[in-house]
Order: sequence, then structure tokens, then C-alpha cells
Amino acid sequence: MAKIGVLLSGCGVKDGTEIHEAVITLLTLDQKGAEIVCMAPDMDQHEVVNHYTGKVTDEKRNVLVESARIARGNIKDIRDINVSDIDGLIIPGGLGAAKNLSNFAEKGADAVVNDDVQKFLTAVSVAGKPIGAICIAPATLTRALGDKHLEVTIGNDAGTADAIQAMGGKHKTCTVDMIHVDTKNSVVTTPAYMLGPGIKDVAEGIKKLVEKVLEMA
Repeated sequence: MAKIGVLLSGCGVKDGTEIHEAVITLLTLDQKGAEIVCMAPDMDQHEVVNHYTGKVTDEKRNVLVESARIARGNIKDIRDINVSDIDGLIIPGGLGAAKNLSNFAEKGADAVVNDDVQKFLTAVSVAGKPIGAICIAPATLTRALGDKHLEVTIGNDAGTADAIQAMGGKHKTCTVDMIHVDTKNSVVTTPAYMLGPGIKDVAEGIKKLVEKVLEMA
């Protein structure tokens, strides 16, 4: 049975993990018989957004605590996970991947990845274990592994694609039901809600991504 890490970044598309993408990932892994190891950095969110109004609030929330909502409490601080604990890793999207795991949403190609996340992603890559990244998460992954010149997709958004190129990556245009596989670096990506439009549409690509990560693991 493969053990697959799922790196979460909060709870909610505007300031954390995109919940649909996370649930589809977890469901598919469970259906395929994988053991799931949820993790998140123990840190304050970059900001907290009221998902009803879309406005930033003055609240403070913790990424690990909020991610535990999705994981039903079965989650660990990323600092407590060893690369040897997993056979592969998947990072769902949502703006938390670009606000909390890194500051790509604010800095673009000049982004910096959270120290704990950077160390873990580097270690997973060095170990040659597959990494799946969904939606906007490939941008943070590209920043973390810039010297690897990753091939990734975020769909067809020109601005984000240009930033990926500037960070040393190579962007590949894909439709929502497609995945792109960088066999050299063992990286699998899919656009999901970078394209949408709905949960049934993003599910197609996410399921393929999960299946490919499991195959590579």
C-alpha cells in the first residue's frame, strides 16, 4: 500500500486549500487503497478572507489548525514528517498554496517559499519521490525547485505561465481534464480550478493526477 502525503495550506479557496480539490484528492486516494498522510505548516495564515463577502478580515488563523478541518483532525505539522514516511506527495490548490506555502500571490516570480515547506519539497525531490501539484500549487512547487526546471501546467493563464517561466520552469498548456507529467523530475500537474468551471470538471484531471502519482510511487 502506497503512503501518500497531502500538503494542505488552510481551509478555503481564497486564503487556504481549495476544499473541492482536497476532497477529490483524498477520496481518490482512499478509493485506490492508499494510506493518506495529511500535513501542513504550523504558521499564521497570510490573511483571512470572509468567503461569504470576499473581503479580507482582521482575524488571525493558523494554517495547521484550519487544515485540520479538511483532514478531520488526522494531520501533522510538516516539521514532524520525514520523507521516509511517504512514497509520494500531492499538493491541492487554493490561494493558500500561493499565500501560505509561499508568497507567490503577492510576489509572483520573486516569491519565497515557507522555510519548512521548502525543506520538505526539496527533500522529497532529492529522494526521487513523485509530487503532484494541483491548480495554482505548481507555481509554488516551481519556485521551491527552480533549479530543476520543472515542466508544469496551470492551464492557460498567461500571467501565471510567464511567472513560472521566469522562475525557471517550463509551462505546458492543458485543458481541465488533462495532466502534464514531467518524467525527468517525477512531477505531475493539472489545472483544476485555474480553469474550472465546476467540481465535475476539475475531478477529471485530479483523479488522473492521483492515479499517476500512485503509479509512479
